[in-house]
Amino acid sequence: MLVILDWDGTVCNSEARIVACMQRAAERVGLPVLAPEAIGNIIGLGLPEAILSLFPEAVSEQRQQMREYYAEEWLAARTEPLPLFDGVLETLDQLLGAGHQLAVATGKSRRGLNREFEEHGLGELFVASRCADETASKPNPLMLRELLVETGRAVDDAVMVGDTVYDLEMAAAAGMASIGVSYGVHTPERLETLRPRVIIDHFSELLRWPPLVP
Repeated sequence: MLVILDWDGTVCNSEARIVACMQRAAERVGLPVLAPEAIGNIIGLGLPEAILSLFPEAVSEQRQQMREYYAEEWLAARTEPLPLFDGVLETLDQLLGAGHQLAVATGKSRRGLNREFEEHGLGELFVASRCADETASKPNPLMLRELLVETGRAVDDAVMVGDTVYDLEMAAAAGMASIGVSYGVHTPERLETLRPRVIIDHFSELLRWPPLVP
């Protein structure tokens, strides 16, 4: 089976840094500094879509400045790699050992995801990946469809794993099974509305879902 993983909030614990960088970028532009909960809600979207959702009142120039300042703040904050969630490395190894393939579908930019791959030494584990700046942003299902074509997998031989309703909406639109994770930015109650096959509380619990059991 092809196991497609969201990155931020599912594999990598990046919420606090995303929130802080968005707040600093907004302050530099002169836009409202929003509460962490509001910013956390848009994690998973591509950066342009996230900024538009957070600041619908902003003019085009301000949104462009936000993108530039956010990127600057993110680079400035990179004093050390962001932590992976507990159990990620061991679980990925076991999934591969059981014959499954791994892919990533993320709201990050290609540059950002490649940097994460390099910092954690994980790039070689994934057979394919799609980022928001090279295809349609979540919840559009295009990135999932592209991953299926690239890997030669049928939609019923793949599952999307994510922590937001954007991940699960994308999977539903593609006709793909989904698994929610409870430890990310959206509550289990919100995830349940998209009817995932299961909601897990720890990354290692992927190995308990029958189609993925080694």
